Amino acid sequence: MSTNVPALVFDSGRLAAVRRTGLLDTGPEEAFDRLTRLAATLLGTPFAFVTIADDTRSFWKSCVGVDSDDPADRQNRVEQSFCQYVIGSGTELIVPDARSDVRTAGNPSIELMGVAAWAGFPIHSPDGQVLGTFCAVDTAVRQWTRRDVDVLSTLAQAAAGEIALREAVDVARAATAQAEHATAIAEAATALAEEVGAQASQLADTLQESLLPPHLPQVPGVEVAVRYRRGAGGTDVLGDFYDVFPSVRGAWAAVVGDVSGKGPQAAKTTALARYTLRAAAVRCATPSTNLATLNTALRAWYTDSSQYLTAVYATLRPHPDGVTARVSCGGHDAPLIRRADGTVEPLGRHGLILGWLPHPALHDQRTLLRPGDSLVLYTDGVTEGHRAGDRDMFGPDRLHQVLADTQATFGEQLATAIDNAVMTFTDGHVSDDTAILVIHVPMPGDTATQGSPPHPGTINSKEARP
Repeated sequence: MSTNVPALVFDSGRLAAVRRTGLLDTGPEEAFDRLTRLAATLLGTPFAFVTIADDTRSFWKSCVGVDSDDPADRQNRVEQSFCQYVIGSGTELIVPDARSDVRTAGNPSIELMGVAAWAGFPIHSPDGQVLGTFCAVDTAVRQWTRRDVDVLSTLAQAAAGEIALREAVDVARAATAQAEHATAIAEAATALAEEVGAQASQLADTLQESLLPPHLPQVPGVEVAVRYRRGAGGTDVLGDFYDVFPSVRGAWAAVVGDVSGKGPQAAKTTALARYTLRAAAVRCATPSTNLATLNTALRAWYTDSSQYLTAVYATLRPHPDGVTARVSCGGHDAPLIRRADGTVEPLGRHGLILGWLPHPALHDQRTLLRPGDSLVLYTDGVTEGHRAGDRDMFGPDRLHQVLADTQATFGEQLATAIDNAVMTFTDGHVSDDTAILVIHVPMPGDTATQGSPPHPGTINSKEARP
């Protein structure tokens, strides 16, 4: 490692993100070349680059001013590059005079490539790592204008968007392969259920459970509790799901979703959703980005937009004062926070349903969960619960009241309180799947721990109500 190269160039997380792009040592592509041509034209520079830098070299994925298409000729050593400075700072570098700027004076490219002025912005991966730069280079000293800087910033974002789209498609393909395997099992089980008649409901129960996590993981710093009731759908598999799984850099993800329809199609979509979100989480912890990846997968698999779903995605990260929660909602009811003092508040903006539009509006919202606070994710089976033959629904107001009034001090107690309240109101009638996922930050000295049997808290609708 050169002592003059910023340490972040060699960061393992950044290098892993670079490798995931698959762009190193690849040939020119119009998707990137049109961006560098536009930069050179608008700024009037002889050179413009899209660079991807690993720990040894800065690879020029696209370059105006370099004639060769051979990947071996489209790179320089990382210590000769200017993008090393951008990686080190994580922000743009605007240099009117490379020889006189203390940050760049002495860089070998001043002599080797005739660099006199340099301006560039970082190209970020979906999880925020700096992959390289989008930059313009002039062989004469120049003052970069505000317009020049704005152009480079916009084109850098476009290059990052192209890379993110490719990663999303890769994730979608991998998730589709996994989901197709699960789908084959789902279709076989459903067909068998229809054949055997009397055993159909039992087989549907088994299939539904195969689409849920087999156990809840132990998440550092929180208690996780779940209550799940399968709707009285006979042989039909419905579409509510939940999951909890690790993400990048010590974060964890918690997801609750509701798939449209029922039967084999709903089973397919549920499998696709779970596998896509798990695959996305190992690359990125941003909830809205991962929901957007799922949206891409849904539209790739169902080209007629016949299948859609709603979902809420929460990223959990340890904090000295508790746990930070970052939430995005794709057409789903916002989760509720129950503070230790009984205050109840929503977290997250509604967002658009997933699977319909190419680029649904998705938003992230963050909060700090302190000891005694709980985050409650749920499906509409909770708020739309009703007695048989009665249209009066449980509704969000009753849910708020349950959370405000309960004396529950642990996650398991809170999940039970919600489930009991709904079942009491509906007189035990469950027409739709119901999923309740509680993330609770224990108070100091609390000893309650989450259970870990298969499908913890899963309750079939045919059981007697509490």
